[in-house]
Amino acid sequence: MDTDNRRTFLKRVALGSAASTFLPGLMLGDGTGDKKPNVIILFIDDLGYGDLACFGNKRIPTPHIDSMASGGAKCTMSYVTNPPCSPSRCCMMTGMYAQRFGKSGMARGLPIPDDHPTMGEFMRDAGYVTGMIGKWDIGSKEQGPQHRGFMQVAKNAPGKHYDRKREDGSPVYLTELCGEYMVEFVERNKDKPFFLYFSPLSIHSPIDKTPMHYRERIPGGDGTPYEGAVVAVDDIVKDLLETLKKHHLEENTLILLTGDNGANLKAGGSSAPYRGGKFPGNTIYEGWVHTPTVVYWPGVIPANTTFEGLMCTMDFYATAAAVAGKPLPERCEGKNLLPYLKGDKKGSVHEFLFWHNADPTDRPHRNLYVVRWKNWRLVKYKEGWRLFDLEKDPQETTDLADNHPEIVETLRKQYDSFVETLPSLKPSADYKGGGIIPEGWGWVVSDGK
Repeated sequence: MDTDNRRTFLKRVALGSAASTFLPGLMLGDGTGDKKPNVIILFIDDLGYGDLACFGNKRIPTPHIDSMASGGAKCTMSYVTNPPCSPSRCCMMTGMYAQRFGKSGMARGLPIPDDHPTMGEFMRDAGYVTGMIGKWDIGSKEQGPQHRGFMQVAKNAPGKHYDRKREDGSPVYLTELCGEYMVEFVERNKDKPFFLYFSPLSIHSPIDKTPMHYRERIPGGDGTPYEGAVVAVDDIVKDLLETLKKHHLEENTLILLTGDNGANLKAGGSSAPYRGGKFPGNTIYEGWVHTPTVVYWPGVIPANTTFEGLMCTMDFYATAAAVAGKPLPERCEGKNLLPYLKGDKKGSVHEFLFWHNADPTDRPHRNLYVVRWKNWRLVKYKEGWRLFDLEKDPQETTDLADNHPEIVETLRKQYDSFVETLPSLKPSADYKGGGIIPEGWGWVVSDGK
């Protein structure tokens, strides 16, 4: 960031600390007793399982995300159950399979249920200041984040993709701008319990204009735009951690980091050691839905924890509810991760996980029929069901269905039972658009309704 823009940013942060005096709704909360722990979700677009150093990447330095992994929990069997972007976000934000309200494909613009609180609404009603930065891609046009529970929503700066403009007309890299907003949100709300949903465009393509000063930090100085984009994300994580430390909030803040779906292989992302990722030819494999997840809460989650049980992003809602000390809404299907990450409970969070992307009007490569159990992955191909042992065969090269017919039968029964509970799907072709974040600079401030 250049010096003039840094000064402008720091001035804005300083002013933001006093903003609650002048802007109604900025400092709402329950105002009683000890300050509840904060919750931050870092939902990185297209982050692949093999994109982070702490998950095995040998080229991309991610020391700050790695520090959260070493200081907390690295979750090696973490999933998104409703890829890609829009259904994945809907699933996490509602804490249930998106198929429960008919979203069995992209269906961008399909309303999320009005009779079920989003995580933003739940945390707002639990006494939290709720904030959202970045990509929403949830619900109908009338269901922007400012309408579904988020009291402070960063506006969408003018520009295209990552090339944006500041209010004074100067250029700014979008990832950096989102990072500035994240620091500003924490600074402004440091004295109240807050819930922040940080969902930047990073590292979604096109990323060909990633600034060279990020790419040069790849060993050899010849990093790709994709690699540089991951470095930029790690830098804003550094800014977040430093801000929390500055205000002595580290031990009172839960951070969950993951991706919205698997790697963009065409742009240079990695799902290693697994096969697959985004786009046709890749989405039937494990890499499209298996994402790297780090959960960090010093003093609560033991350092250097590796959790190998099945879990998914639906569990983020239940975990936030537990932190807030409020009962989980009836329709939520996720579970509180903390007992597992602290070692109080053993095994998988979910015995089975299901994928049922069956929308006939969606792009064919997005259709997916899978059930996961222990080390097994049963997946439906055009020719029939195939069974893979991911522990021994992460590249899914050897079909073991004929060798283990009893496992296939068990998993088919579980899958069929799951599908029988679902309502009729709502075709993607019937919906367009989605919730809108206003364009401009600064924040949309409201009661989140």
